[in-house]
Amino acid sequence: MNWDLYFHDVVLIGSRYLVIATIAFILFYVLLKKSIAGKKIQKRYPKLIDYSREIGFSVLTVFIMALIPASIIGNPAIAKYTKFYTDINQHSMVWFVLAFPIMAFIHDSYFYWMHRAIHHPALFKIVHLIHHKSTNPSPFAAYAFHPLEAILEAGIFVVFVFTIPVHLFHLLFFFLFMIIYNVYGHLGWELYPKGFSRHWLGKWINTSVNHNMHHQYFKGNYGLYFLFWDRWMGTIREDYDTRFEEVKTGT
Repeated sequence: MNWDLYFHDVVLIGSRYLVIATIAFILFYVLLKKSIAGKKIQKRYPKLIDYSREIGFSVLTVFIMALIPASIIGNPAIAKYTKFYTDINQHSMVWFVLAFPIMAFIHDSYFYWMHRAIHHPALFKIVHLIHHKSTNPSPFAAYAFHPLEAILEAGIFVVFVFTIPVHLFHLLFFFLFMIIYNVYGHLGWELYPKGFSRHWLGKWINTSVNHNMHHQYFKGNYGLYFLFWDRWMGTIREDYDTRFEEVKTGT
């Protein structure tokens, strides 16, 4: 394993998590707390012990996630079997652009089915309960996983590099997008406008309300970026649209 790459990725992944989650927390939970309190998805706030747990497990997740690229890309004996590339001219610019939405769909599909699997009674308490201790999540819950779940979450990196051509920029920018959207999903407030969940496009996009309901009720709403699989498989909560409108109207 390439230890230089490992510690580089620890700093990269960790700083992204801490900076983005902290900015979201300061903005919504401190500076704007009073003025937007009525629009909070769940009106109560997490306790100090909740924030501590979320940050503690998230930091542990960072160290685990960094192991994956260091063990694969950082190991020439394994890296040669991947589709990872650094010469941007190796593939067309059309692919360079199309790779991002393809990666988003692949990750969303991977997450949906992995997420449903770890909700099975045989796995839930062992793998996923730590994340669900945040029944009213804060931005710091974005990476608050049990070590076994952290490995599963990081598995998408393995899927990417062994199935589709991915450039260094794809990985850097996609995983930046991932943590931003993950923090939004655990934010506690909804950023999309009123009526979004029923819009012809918005009905396919995952929202903070949608994921917050998953944390609150433990069942349904398993998607990450999209709602394709939830709608196709009938796992979206029937009260989602109603709850979305209640949140946006402050009721």
